[in-house]
Amino acid sequence: MPLGLRNKKKNRSRETSKLVESEAAAPAPPAAAPSASASRLQFHTQLAHGSPTGRVGGFGSAQELYAKIAEVFSIDPAEVMFCTLNTHKVDMDKLLGAQIGLEDFIFAHIKGQRKEVEILKTDDVLGLTITDNGTGCAFIKRIKEGSLMDQTKIICVGDHIETINGKNVSNCRHYEVAKMLKDLEKGRMFKLELIEPMKAFEKLEPRSKGGTLPEAKISRGRETLRLRAKGPATVEEMPTEVEEKAIKKVDELLETYMGIRDIELAATMVEAGRDKKNPDEFAVALDETLGDFAFPDEFVFDVWGAIGDAKEGRL
Repeated sequence: MPLGLRNKKKNRSRETSKLVESEAAAPAPPAAAPSASASRLQFHTQLAHGSPTGRVGGFGSAQELYAKIAEVFSIDPAEVMFCTLNTHKVDMDKLLGAQIGLEDFIFAHIKGQRKEVEILKTDDVLGLTITDNGTGCAFIKRIKEGSLMDQTKIICVGDHIETINGKNVSNCRHYEVAKMLKDLEKGRMFKLELIEPMKAFEKLEPRSKGGTLPEAKISRGRETLRLRAKGPATVEEMPTEVEEKAIKKVDELLETYMGIRDIELAATMVEAGRDKKNPDEFAVALDETLGDFAFPDEFVFDVWGAIGDAKEGRL
């Protein structure tokens, strides 16, 4: 381990577990306006359970996109759970992330039926992978086959986790929800309240485990609209094959260490390492842009290694 890694960050304790400690996220700064070229873009959109086709544009973040969709369909922005590209199905391979292809069709999945379930935690690992929409809606992205949650048929991919043992987690980030689930005491019952995406009767789909995301693509088309948690949206060339491989690997590492999947977060991390010469510089860059996550050192090393492997053609 190179000397000095993460020592540049002040008052940050070392994290030795594979899930970060829950931290209060800093208030998000006001979103910057999208660039001129991005602001002129228009995308077709529908509600995934069925609706007329509308158009949205002029958004610079996922939060602004949900607000635009809500305006088109006269709903509350908080009702939008997540969006998929070019399919109305709850298909986690098509989940909207950091990139939207300029020809992509956006389907918005909104909150549907509420449900609750009580489960006896008989295993340390529940078998859930969590992601979120960036605006306080953490939902299930994958259910591991044969896991405890796989045996609980009421729980499905796409379900928003609203409460854990009565505690409302609607405004928690995915990594916080994942840690809460991991920290539940083995051998005891716990209760989840969930909200499933609204479905049209004729479009009901079989329960899905979400797969292992082996062929998930970042975007479609030669150019994409890049959404950013901080800063304006920009029109960019589609990620290179090397960048796509690096992003996919980092997304897998996020699941291994933190129990989450987040293509936007993975893309931001790969971007942070683009011009860095060593893991020390990379760790400092992550602290500056993603300090709330408090990534453990071993995770930072693995991410740095994945970026390097992609550049050297080893992925």
